[in-house]
Amino acid sequence: MRFLFLSIWYGTIVAASCTLGFGQRVSQYQVETGALLSSDQTPFWLRANQYGVVPLKNPAFRLNASLHSDYRLADSLGHKPIADWGYGLNMVANLGATNQFLFPEAYVKGRLGAFELYAGRRKEIIGLVDTLLTSGSYIWSGNTVPFPKIQLAVPVFTPLPFTKGVLSVMGTFSHGWFENAGRLVQGSYLHQSSLYGRIGKSSWRVRFYGGFNHQVMWGGHSNYLDNTVSANGKLPSSIKYFPAVVLGTRNPFPDDQSIQTLSHFEENRVGNHLGSVDLAIDVNLNHWNLFVYRQFLYDDGSLFYGTNLVDGLNGLRIRNRDQPSGTAFFLKQITLEYLFTGSQGGDLFVLEDPAKRGRDDYFNNSQFIDGWTYFGRTIGTPFLTPQQEVSSTLPPRYGIANNRVSAYHFGLSALIANKVDIIAKLSYSLNAGTYAIPYLTIPTQFSGLLTASVPVGLFGGTVLGGSLAVDSGKLLPNSVGGYISLRKTGVLGGNRRPMVSPRRGF
Repeated sequence: MRFLFLSIWYGTIVAASCTLGFGQRVSQYQVETGALLSSDQTPFWLRANQYGVVPLKNPAFRLNASLHSDYRLADSLGHKPIADWGYGLNMVANLGATNQFLFPEAYVKGRLGAFELYAGRRKEIIGLVDTLLTSGSYIWSGNTVPFPKIQLAVPVFTPLPFTKGVLSVMGTFSHGWFENAGRLVQGSYLHQSSLYGRIGKSSWRVRFYGGFNHQVMWGGHSNYLDNTVSANGKLPSSIKYFPAVVLGTRNPFPDDQSIQTLSHFEENRVGNHLGSVDLAIDVNLNHWNLFVYRQFLYDDGSLFYGTNLVDGLNGLRIRNRDQPSGTAFFLKQITLEYLFTGSQGGDLFVLEDPAKRGRDDYFNNSQFIDGWTYFGRTIGTPFLTPQQEVSSTLPPRYGIANNRVSAYHFGLSALIANKVDIIAKLSYSLNAGTYAIPYLTIPTQFSGLLTASVPVGLFGGTVLGGSLAVDSGKLLPNSVGGYISLRKTGVLGGNRRPMVSPRRGF
C-alpha cells in the first residue's frame, strides 16, 4: 500500500508539472569514493551527525552516490511555478570491517504554493541551530539514517498575509516508522510536528525567532515489557489513539473498558513525548552576521514546572558576510556552543510535588526501552551516548547510557589561499552517566576534527578531501583516525549551473 501511494502521488505531480508546460528539469549528481581507517573505534567527529552512514567499526572503503532534482528556480521576472515536484536519491556502501548498504535519502516531493508534501527518507535537522558547525540540534541532529516518513510542511519561513512580511511561519506535520531490526520494542511509530515563527522582514538587520517541536514514540509490542508498563507487552497502537498522540492529552477514552487493561502510563500520556522549545535572534552587521540561539529541553514535566531550565543548548554563530578576497586566510564562520543536560529537574521524582518531578532521564523511557535511538544511534545530539559507543570500562546500561552531560564545542570554517576549504571541530565534555546508573568518576572527553578539501583537475574537475580526527578521554575509546576521499559533482540535463538546495536550517 505504501508503494502504491507513492507511485500514484508521484505520477500525479509529474503529470501536473507537464501540463503546466514548464521548462526542462535539471538534476544534480554527486559521486564520492573514500577510505576510512582508525586505531580503534571510529573517532566521534568522523561519524557524528553524518546521517548514520559512517560505521562505528573500520577500516572501510566507501562509495557514496546521489542524484537530486530540486524545485525550479524563479524566472527572470521572479516568478515560480505554483505547483512543482522534485526527488532525491542517495546510496552509500561501506565495505570492510562492517559491510553496509544504506539509503539515507530516497524521496519524492511536491509543492503547491507554500505547502510541501514528501514521502520517503530525507536528510533533515530540526530546531533553531547553526547547521554547518553545530555539535548537533538537541532533538534531531542528523546523527542517524533518516526515518521513512510522510510529511506535510511549510518548509521555509513564509510571510503571513496582511503582515507586510513582518510575521513569517514555518512548520511540519509528519508520520514515520521506527525500525524493527535489533529493537526490543517493535512496530513503533513516530509522530512529529513543529511550528516556528519569525518577527522581522528578511531585509531587516535584526530578526527574532521562536517555536517548538514535538516528537512522539508510540505504539508497538515487546516480549520484554512487563505488565507494570504495558498490557501483556502491547502498547496502544490503534488509529483511535492518534489524536491523543498529537495533542499530548491524557487517556482519551476513560469510559472505554478495553483501555482499562492498559498500563497506568496511558492514564498520563499515550506514547513517549519529547522535544525542545527554541528561541533565537539573527543580527546583520556590516561585515558579519550573528545568530544566537537557545534550545530548552522537555522529556517529562520538568520544563512545564520550570525545574530544568538550566538544561539546554546555547549557541552563537558568527558568519562572515564578505566574499573571499584572495587573502592567505579568509575566515568564513565560527560557532560556539554549550550543552548542559545535568539537571533533568533534580534527582527526585515525586508525582504529587511538582518541584520534585525530576529524573527526566533524557532520551530513555520505561516503555520504549530502546531509547531515543534509530538503528542503535542517538536521534538527537550525539553527546547523549548509547551504550554501544562508550568505553567498556564504564557501568553498562541499555539504551542511552550517558545523558547527564556538560559539553563545550568550537567550530571554525575558513578558506586558505582562496583554494583550500578547512573545517575544524573541537569539543570537550564532562559526563555523569544517568541518575539511575551514574558515572562516579565523571569521565572527561576531548574530540577533535580537522578537514581540508581542494579542487583538483582529475576527471574533469573533482574535489580531493581529507579528514583527521582524535578521541582522547575516559568516555570513548581513545582513537586516532582519518578519511580521504575524491568527490565529483555535476549537472544532468542541460548547461545550467549546479543547483543549490535550500538550507534546512538557520
